[in-house]
Amino acid sequence: LGEIRDAETAALSLEIAITGHLVFATLHTNSAVSSVERLVDLFPGDQQGQARATLGDVLRGIVAQTLCKGRTGGRLAAVEVLVCGAAASNLIREGKPAQLLNVMQTGGKEGNRLLNDDLARLVRDHKVLYEEALSKAVDKYDLARRLGKVRGHFERTEDEK
Repeated sequence: LGEIRDAETAALSLEIAITGHLVFATLHTNSAVSSVERLVDLFPGDQQGQARATLGDVLRGIVAQTLCKGRTGGRLAAVEVLVCGAAASNLIREGKPAQLLNVMQTGGKEGNRLLNDDLARLVRDHKVLYEEALSKAVDKYDLARRLGKVRGHFERTEDEK
């Protein structure tokens, strides 16, 4: 499929997936968690529970990417990966997508990776400037902390606490 923009396309993608077909689709989101939330939110309120249940059953993974300006020109992809195992599937079914971050933080051996993991790597490898990575981070405080930039000049906003 192309981009999922409406409930009809979202329902069709879930219907195809539940029949055992592999479905690739795109969403304009910047993280795995926001992808789950966005897909469910496309459905009317009375259908969201069923959408969560189906998504929890069929989802195998999410790759979210953002493009960063490289130090020497060009663009580099920073990626976030959610590999959907039993824990992630249960959180989706239960309507707790925010807790997927915990699964991703502890599931590195399964292939999970947070966006800040990749952004920090790009900065440490001198491929992307810190300011560019920070502009792309969803949790800016976490990225600053990972890179040792928290001391005194960077405070966490209420939304990031």
